[in-house]
Amino acid sequence: MDDAADIANAAAALRAGGLVILPTETVYGLAADASNPRAVAKVYEAKGRPAFNPLIAHVADVATARRIARFDDRAEQLAARFWPGPLTLVLPVADAAAVCDLARAGLDTVAVRAPAHPLAHALLDAFGGPLVAPSANRSGRPSPTSFADAMAETGAAAAAGLDGGPCQIGLESTVVALLDTPRLLRPGAVTRAEIEALIGPLAEAEADARRSPGRLTRHYAPDLPLRLNATAPRDGEVWLGFGSGFPEPLNLSLTGDLAEAAANLFAYLRAADRSGAQGIAVAPIPDDGLGEAINDRLRRAAGFVG
Repeated sequence: MDDAADIANAAAALRAGGLVILPTETVYGLAADASNPRAVAKVYEAKGRPAFNPLIAHVADVATARRIARFDDRAEQLAARFWPGPLTLVLPVADAAAVCDLARAGLDTVAVRAPAHPLAHALLDAFGGPLVAPSANRSGRPSPTSFADAMAETGAAAAAGLDGGPCQIGLESTVVALLDTPRLLRPGAVTRAEIEALIGPLAEAEADARRSPGRLTRHYAPDLPLRLNATAPRDGEVWLGFGSGFPEPLNLSLTGDLAEAAANLFAYLRAADRSGAQGIAVAPIPDDGLGEAINDRLRRAAGFVG
């Protein structure tokens, strides 16, 4: 692959109002010019996404983020520590034209992050502005963590695509709102403990939940029904294991490594969907650290939260 030529072609497609399959360190995204309402509408259409669900604006650096969002001391600390990387900040919007009303779901806030994947960074540099890039799956489906899965989900709607290999993290970014009391809206690879070490305790989502993507009760869902905290599969179920006591091939991590489990989660849910089984039984996952994010995705995939 000629990265420079592919990036130039992708940037041109975005300027023309087209969509691009974009790799990030979290999951593959379906990118569009954040300032272009017609382009953003194409993203919603391709995903079948409810228009009340806001999109994250992806930026090349903190300087760009400061132009579209109002940063306070807490935001500066978190960006300095975790950007580029898998952390999204929900902040008061500073430039409503740079991230259009449709992308913000009509809110007076904007969700913003700087991704770490080199191809994502190169495309953002080449494009020169913020891009919305929600996960490149159809709404409610497991997020794609490979180029092939992204293309299978929404590639038909894209004018270009960048193949960045398997996603390193495999879970969507952590989302934190910094509007008054800091709130954890969506857990992810940047853990609650890491954030609280910098800015103090995080409240639960409550009224700010609508300001984050990924908050629908049924989200990240495979086609098959999901049974959580299972100790063994029932007849007709495919088994999604965790730890040394559970058989392969669909074991999220034989060694009980939560980072490995997160990276495998969506790909294994897709593999389970293709297995010919009637349901998916999922072994218990510890809820500490990154396990909080994995269990959040599993609960939403199963159709309930809490």
